[in-house]
Amino acid sequence: MDKPLINKVAQSSLKTINLEAFYPQAEMVDFDLKDYLFHGLILKEKDFRTALKEHDWTKYEDKILLVYCSTDAIIPVWAYMLVSAYAEPYASVIFQGTQGEYLKTYYQQYLSDLDLSIYADERVVIKGCSDRPVPPAAYAQLTTLLRPLAKSIMYGEPCSTVPIYKKPRVKS
Repeated sequence: MDKPLINKVAQSSLKTINLEAFYPQAEMVDFDLKDYLFHGLILKEKDFRTALKEHDWTKYEDKILLVYCSTDAIIPVWAYMLVSAYAEPYASVIFQGTQGEYLKTYYQQYLSDLDLSIYADERVVIKGCSDRPVPPAAYAQLTTLLRPLAKSIMYGEPCSTVPIYKKPRVKS
């Protein structure tokens, strides 16, 4: 007699958190100040202001604008401020830094605001393998936030997990 296949993972009490589900929805676009440097070294204020006035800021409508300089040039603080002033009416977010830096900051804030009380005394799997670049810092922070609450924390997929933390049993 053939026994029916039973999906024990689906029947388990595991709660899965997929950090990729919290990934920002808006498109991220770069604004690299290296393109505005004179001889790739310095930022001339007059030329920079002219270039910014002529720039098409509407292309950043509802996007996350990442403002940085990919070269080792010394960029004055006012340059980032000036870009922000021009982009503010259009971009949904203006961030001074790279995509990796933005995602780290974004997840830090997002996870800090998340109500994780629903995971109290639960067995939690933090899903691994994502198609988007979720920063390792987000996994570390989520673990830190869950540890006081969860019965156990695992990493990976529900069918194949790596144990991270297990709450000690209280002796009566």
